Amino acid sequence: MKELARGKTREAAAAVGNMSSRTLRTYLRDGRLPGDRRVPHDWLTRTDPFAEVWPAVAAMLNDEPGLLPITLFQHLQRQYPGRFPDGQLRTLQRRVKRWRALEGPAKTVFFAQEHRPGEIGASDFTNMNALGITINREPFPHLLYHFTLTYSNWEAGMPCASESFESLSEGLQQALWQLGGIPQRHRTDSLTAAVRQPHQPDTFTRRYDALLTHYGLAGEHTRPRHPNENGDIESRNGHLKRTVEQRLLLRGSRDFSSNSEYERFLAELFASLNSSRREKVAEERACLRPMPATRLPAFSVFDVRVGVGSLLRVKNHAYSVPSRFCGEIVRVHLFSDRLEVWYAQRRVLEIPRVLGNERASIRYADLLDALERKPGAFANYRYREFLFPNSRFRQAYDTFLAETPRHAAKYYLALLRLAVDYGESRVDEALRVVLDREEVLTVESIRTLVASAEVPLPPLTAVTIMPVDLRLYDGLLYEVREEVCAWTR
Repeated sequence: MKELARGKTREAAAAVGNMSSRTLRTYLRDGRLPGDRRVPHDWLTRTDPFAEVWPAVAAMLNDEPGLLPITLFQHLQRQYPGRFPDGQLRTLQRRVKRWRALEGPAKTVFFAQEHRPGEIGASDFTNMNALGITINREPFPHLLYHFTLTYSNWEAGMPCASESFESLSEGLQQALWQLGGIPQRHRTDSLTAAVRQPHQPDTFTRRYDALLTHYGLAGEHTRPRHPNENGDIESRNGHLKRTVEQRLLLRGSRDFSSNSEYERFLAELFASLNSSRREKVAEERACLRPMPATRLPAFSVFDVRVGVGSLLRVKNHAYSVPSRFCGEIVRVHLFSDRLEVWYAQRRVLEIPRVLGNERASIRYADLLDALERKPGAFANYRYREFLFPNSRFRQAYDTFLAETPRHAAKYYLALLRLAVDYGESRVDEALRVVLDREEVLTVESIRTLVASAEVPLPPLTAVTIMPVDLRLYDGLLYEVREEVCAWTR
């Protein structure tokens, strides 16, 4: 058209447009541009195999929009045997996709949020078991308390055993004191440790409300089963676990010598992540409110009476204590990972906290004196299984039970006494030696091995490697050479 406007002939203009003069005459006669001449492709190139059954399929989708195309296709194959071959699955998938876009239910919309410095800090717990972390080569199942500021993504965290209030309190306070300031609001999901049930009048539990009041935080929480409402921390959880995984690969080992070493590993990781956010963190710190003068204790307090069974009960779990406390009222400080037992203003015991489905924490050293006076109580003791430190001790008791059933409890309690006096590991090694040698198991034989400090116990695995005669390889090479020569001849 430009060339024609400049006065060129039709043949010259057609050559510039890379078309024939006949095509140019057609366009001039029609008066429309090529794009306007196109007809929309709204016809089928082949017969729709699902035309007859589609109304029934659409009705099923209206009733249950979550049905997958593969489920519907398999249903049609069962209902109409031989009519729909497997190759037609893709056709049905396209039909269902179009139905969802044109007639299906509304989808969830995620609205991007604008974050302002110093406004929101978010907390969550994330499971770290998939990373396979071990402590002294023993599996270390645990959660990670995770805190982040939604504006700068500054983050902190600590390993914990459960989503308890004690873990939440300790983790939040540790993060705030490390940060050195307090945001305006604190957001969590609907943790039972912090949020009451929907039918109860108050939003937060008494202890969590007191924690928020102490730091001047306005609390908020997401609705149950709506993790997207706390999307910032949920997203950071995934990033954090991938980063931990990569650091473990660089480290070359997932085993740590102690909990403290693992905590230092995490602290260094958080410091490294936060170092790349200095500018935004500086903006955020300028908007944070100052910290209070003191920090709240990160434990719950219970006054408990020790029962006649030398047990105290905290949160439906039983813990053994020395029998001298029977009948006494002790004060228990319940932390996220341990119990501290106080009596007469003195801390007298520290016990690992029982979590999850475990019933009790029974230590044989606490009950041994009483059981030695009443050995007949051992056989049917309710918590007897807790008195076997490992499978080798259980094997020893079963051996006593098979050989001398009347005195089995007495002999086994004597082994536990040796474990208290000489150490459980040394008795366990002595049991290993006697059981591996298939010798007669007696308390005296174990006592002799344990008490003989000058006679070291044999190592767990004694592997003898015979010297290798390298001339054998020369012989093999000679035989191969002879076979090759014979084959070539």
